[in-house]
Amino acid sequence: MIKFTVMGQPIAKARPRVCKHGTYTPKRTADYENLVRAICLECNPEPLEGHLRATIDFYMQIPKSRTKADKEKMGTGEIRPTPRPDLDNLIKSILDPINGIAYKDDSQVVEIVARKFYSDRPRAEVIIEEEQ
Repeated sequence: MIKFTVMGQPIAKARPRVCKHGTYTPKRTADYENLVRAICLECNPEPLEGHLRATIDFYMQIPKSRTKADKEKMGTGEIRPTPRPDLDNLIKSILDPINGIAYKDDSQVVEIVARKFYSDRPRAEVIIEEEQ
């Protein structure tokens, strides 16, 4: 099992940009993916084998503009994040950069459990484990 936490506001994977000089990944996406990769490498993982399950909980910053009552509900999970970023793009920003580190190929991931919550401590908590 590989388990790690990426502190800070989760960043969704942005689409590659095309310009007259070619295609490039937006800087914000590249920076976040580099951070995820570095944190995963600190776990010094041996690439997992076989079928894998990824469990990823994203904790988004509670907006300052909300009422005190709403902020309390957000903190307890009664109100969950529905605005952007989309959950599928958040998942990609975690799984793509650890390809070849946590597992040999992302095709090994056969099950994903991903959730979005609000928190005063924004972060992404990641668990990759072999499916039993």
